Amino acid sequence: MKQLENQQVARWVFFCQLCSWFTWYCCTRTLTNTMETVLTIIALFYYPLEGSKSVDSVKYSSLVALAFIIRPTAVIPWIPLLFRHFWQEQRKLDLILHQFLPVGFATLSWSLMIDRIFFGQWTLVQYNFLKFNVLQNLGTFYGSHPWHWYFSQGFPVVLGTHLPFFIHGCFLAPKRYQILLVTVLWTLLVYSMLSHKEFRFIYPVLPFCMVFCGYSLNHLKTWKKPALSFLFLSNMLLALYTGLVHQRGTLDVMTHIQELCYNNPNNSAASVFVMMPCHSTPLYSHVHYPLPMRFLQCPPDLTGKSQYLDEADTFYQNPLSWLYKEFHNNSTLPTYLLIFNVLEEEISAFLISRNYERTAVFFHTHLPEGRTGSHIYIYERKLKGKLYRRCARNFTREQVSKLIRRQQILHKSTGS
Repeated sequence: MKQLENQQVARWVFFCQLCSWFTWYCCTRTLTNTMETVLTIIALFYYPLEGSKSVDSVKYSSLVALAFIIRPTAVIPWIPLLFRHFWQEQRKLDLILHQFLPVGFATLSWSLMIDRIFFGQWTLVQYNFLKFNVLQNLGTFYGSHPWHWYFSQGFPVVLGTHLPFFIHGCFLAPKRYQILLVTVLWTLLVYSMLSHKEFRFIYPVLPFCMVFCGYSLNHLKTWKKPALSFLFLSNMLLALYTGLVHQRGTLDVMTHIQELCYNNPNNSAASVFVMMPCHSTPLYSHVHYPLPMRFLQCPPDLTGKSQYLDEADTFYQNPLSWLYKEFHNNSTLPTYLLIFNVLEEEISAFLISRNYERTAVFFHTHLPEGRTGSHIYIYERKLKGKLYRRCARNFTREQVSKLIRRQQILHKSTGS
């Protein structure tokens, strides 16, 4: 922006990018969307926009190709940009034969060789990605939204309080930036055709939007200081909340497990079972200890079964019965159970009968939903002491008696 415009406009664009809550929310996470966004920004520096002084077709196409290898969806926002470059290029054949094709061939060959070494056979990962997410549309296994979701919810949430400045900037920005606006709309339209939608998917077009937000701030006169204060405070509060408070429990609990491991190095028989929705917690990336850990599996159906249920769905249909069947032998019981508080009452009979005691509680979110609770509980299996004494911390005497009666009835009906 400093090359295309001036220092002042560049400063406002950079300010908008830095104070965006979604930038802080995503850029600190090890997501491929983050790398996709970074490579897109760097490639845009070499892209031949009118007035750009750093045009280099090989460099920007190489960066786009690298982003495509890392995450094939990276090519989506670049389709209108590549088409515009081709349309305006006078030597079209030279652009294709001497720049695009060599870059594409080199990067694809590199990708094939890496995957050949890893899988032990020739595998075109980019085709498998397209087949899984588009042709078979298996992404819906992880949730689906209506077609308008990105326009009605996704895009406004990602932009947050930048949205009015973005709309204002669209009317002020020079004509040469229309291609950036077209890119944003094109990306939203393409992703809208896929059933599975997430906020992070449109993260790569956020920097495009900040160009227009920066123009809006640059043209403000009397209301500039209030606008800057509003943008900064609103985004920082949201960034701090989503980064430090919201859904923090699944990280805190793994830190606690790590501390248990290092404080009790001789407890080699310990194990952990995470009874939460799939992908709730990290595992060894946080624990860094050879501790047997298990979590509920939720692989997508690749066989085409009509009534397919993964392990997690089977568990949540009847958690108590599933636990009695899965751990009918006490020797297989894990040392620690990790659950959301919403599951506690439903499996309390199992916890009491198998001598589990709640030993830690971690706050997770102010906005619990479905299988995700507001707190995370750690239950540890105790091998000594009387049942009532072990349960006194978590349940009243009447609750214990009632739960034992329920367990006796279940024992007679299932033989567990």
